[in-house]
Amino acid sequence: MDKVKYALVVCLVLGLLLGQSRAKFEDCYKVCFLACTIKGTSAFKCSVKCLKDCTFSASYSPSDTEYFCKLGCASSLCTNISSKDDPGEKRVAGCVDSCSKTCANRA
Repeated sequence: MDKVKYALVVCLVLGLLLGQSRAKFEDCYKVCFLACTIKGTSAFKCSVKCLKDCTFSASYSPSDTEYFCKLGCASSLCTNISSKDDPGEKRVAGCVDSCSKTCANRA
């Protein structure tokens, strides 16, 4: 029974951390995207830039294979969600989360 309690506590803590991480991503992405598009850069280029800047900041290094998996997945599946009128940060965060899960399963 102690193992079950331990597993539940670990899941709860991870859930809280992931929830905070997602909120930070959404805030970072929205600010980055709006600042980028104000400069006249295309929505696609801003999406790629902000995905890279907000998703892969300190948690991955370019030598990490999971980094390339997530970057490739997010670049191909998540960059068409945002428009100059709507960054769609919640949908982009969900898309990036699904890439994270996919790449973690491959590692």
